[in-house]
Amino acid sequence: MATGRGRLLLQHWLGLQALRPPPGGVGAAPGSGGLRKGAGVEFADWTMLKQYARCGRTCDGSSAGCSVSLDGMPPEILLKILSYLDAVTLLCAGCVNKRFYHLANDNFIWIRIYSTAFSPKRSSWKVNSVVKTAVSANLLSVEDKEAGYWKKEYITKQIASVKAALAQLLKSVSPYTGLPVKTKEAIRISGLGWVIVLKEKSGREHVMEHAELSVNDSSVTIVWYGKNWPRLATLSTLNLCGVTPVFMDRSKIPTKNGPYELPPHTPRLDDTPEYGLHGYQLHVDMHSGGIFYLCSTFRNLFTKKGHIENGYAKLIVIHLKNNTEHLPLVGKVGLAWRTDVFDGCIKSCSIMDMTLLDEYGQPFWCFSAPVCLRSSPRPSDGPQFWGQTYHIDYVDSAGRLHMELVWIPETEEHFIVSLVLYLSVAKINHWFGTRY
Repeated sequence: MATGRGRLLLQHWLGLQALRPPPGGVGAAPGSGGLRKGAGVEFADWTMLKQYARCGRTCDGSSAGCSVSLDGMPPEILLKILSYLDAVTLLCAGCVNKRFYHLANDNFIWIRIYSTAFSPKRSSWKVNSVVKTAVSANLLSVEDKEAGYWKKEYITKQIASVKAALAQLLKSVSPYTGLPVKTKEAIRISGLGWVIVLKEKSGREHVMEHAELSVNDSSVTIVWYGKNWPRLATLSTLNLCGVTPVFMDRSKIPTKNGPYELPPHTPRLDDTPEYGLHGYQLHVDMHSGGIFYLCSTFRNLFTKKGHIENGYAKLIVIHLKNNTEHLPLVGKVGLAWRTDVFDGCIKSCSIMDMTLLDEYGQPFWCFSAPVCLRSSPRPSDGPQFWGQTYHIDYVDSAGRLHMELVWIPETEEHFIVSLVLYLSVAKINHWFGTRY
């Protein structure tokens, strides 16, 4: 077919040359070689060829004012141009108009893209006769398929191959967080990104792509900033969307999906409900702008059934009266921010990532949220510290977190002297199918 198209273009060019006057100035009749009509392709008639010939004679004198519209070109020329495009650009070209859509569905173009992307792997230079026969059969069956068949085949297989690669990457799980180890690489391969969709009261939408993205052990930090944001007073809604490109191995225009929903949870059997929770593991990170103030894992956590109070089960991670469990925060805590022009730091604030694993190593409670150190009075029932005391609190539907800290002036650092989790009884009953 490639040879046939080359011969077709050659005949087209010879036809144009036949319409030009010979050097002696005597007109010449068009040659007898006509254009052959192939299956599924419409070709230009002699009237169109004369128009191109006249344009060619005009352009010989001056190229100014002589332009040829793509939409006015014959389909065989456009198909030749489209054959040099990659898959994503070809899809974009198909969105121009109805004519380009049908041209961009050409099976001969897509089977070449398909064969290049998914050619069978061979261990030696010798081609297997079975593979050669299969490829030949596919090429022979191009005209038997409806337009766009090989485009659909390519898209389907491309998505399936990337999903298979992601599934392989996400198999390895961290024993500390219960999350995949190679999350960063998986995000890179999938092309996953995030956008903020701002909708004005007038109905106009603004899609703001993220400016920075960093992947941590148990969270992803995404930063937006720019100069061309709409005014806050004009906005009606704000939506945060995770997006993936059409082909997941390239960073192109993303498409929005529906709201994410957690998979349905099947309650686990609690074989010893009278003993409460046991064998839990907690991983906590406090960070900002790539700087980590805390990164710790606590194992063998437990709480007894008798520790349930006001709808919460108390899980003590760091005991206030046990000095050996107290931990320092590295550096001065602050939440870094920046724009195109300015940057700064919000003192005493940071991002906290928390992952609580149950006795089976499954994530029982996870969150990633900004937290702030707030001044608090010294505890009356605990040891008396020399420095100023602070606390951090977080709450959601799954539970509450309470952390107490002390500022040590001599070393200029914060020490965590108490960390307690209050797990919602409703969450526990939903997770284990119990009735605490």
